[in-house]
Amino acid sequence: MADALPRRSAGLGLRRALLDELIEAPAGAFDFLECAPDNWIGVGGALGEKLAALSSRHPLSCHGLSLSLGGPDPLDAGFLRQTRDFLERHRTVLYSEHLSYCSAGGHLYDLLPLPFTDEAVMHVATRIRQAQDVLGRRIAVENVSYYAAPHRALDEIDFIRAVLAEADCDLLLDVNNVFVNAINHGYDARAFIDAMPGERIASVHVAGHFDEADDLKIDTHGAAVKDDVWALLAHAYASHGLRPTLLERDFNFPPLPTLLAEVERIRALQADAP
Repeated sequence: MADALPRRSAGLGLRRALLDELIEAPAGAFDFLECAPDNWIGVGGALGEKLAALSSRHPLSCHGLSLSLGGPDPLDAGFLRQTRDFLERHRTVLYSEHLSYCSAGGHLYDLLPLPFTDEAVMHVATRIRQAQDVLGRRIAVENVSYYAAPHRALDEIDFIRAVLAEADCDLLLDVNNVFVNAINHGYDARAFIDAMPGERIASVHVAGHFDEADDLKIDTHGAAVKDDVWALLAHAYASHGLRPTLLERDFNFPPLPTLLAEVERIRALQADAP
């Protein structure tokens, strides 16, 4: 495995629509790239060559989509082994997945929230430990956006903290998801971030969302990052220190210079952080 990402670093999501522009991007435009291995395992030809070219030039982190860490179906051991091979081949510096599930008797093609219960803590933590054993590395799990919680015997923050401790894994802190959930479920986003176990935060994500209403925000990854989310990112740095931070954008891609301007805003906030 490659060396860890520097805490003061800003990355960009590697998406197929951006491949050619990323290959031609000026040196130093970003510090690392992040891709979903689920979308690249087994991909060869010209696309595979471009991915290999980028991963040979830039540190690569990976963000999984389909392990279904909290799901009822057995973990896909074959897919985990394929993922391990992919991570090793591309010298991946960080691997993360979602604290959610996406399969139950078959893929559901969505990231669904877990019940905030002690039983769910033990269930997902056991599966995270199993995944880490097969992958041969620690993983980071991401706090996800959600719009309805199945059951809340625990507060969300207590649930996340319990999973991290029981699984002995890291956290990918998605600042936009905290902002969206805080608006939708009526809690203090800054207090939520302050309560996160800073020693487990491996990296940070920022992204855009859609303002459906004053009290309803939709996590889309299809728009520019909002000023309130930038402010929350600055607060996260002040609370926990710098972490490698990724700009996520999945569709509605603007010209690459526009995305790189947002990467530069991450760098500026890191430079200004106490």
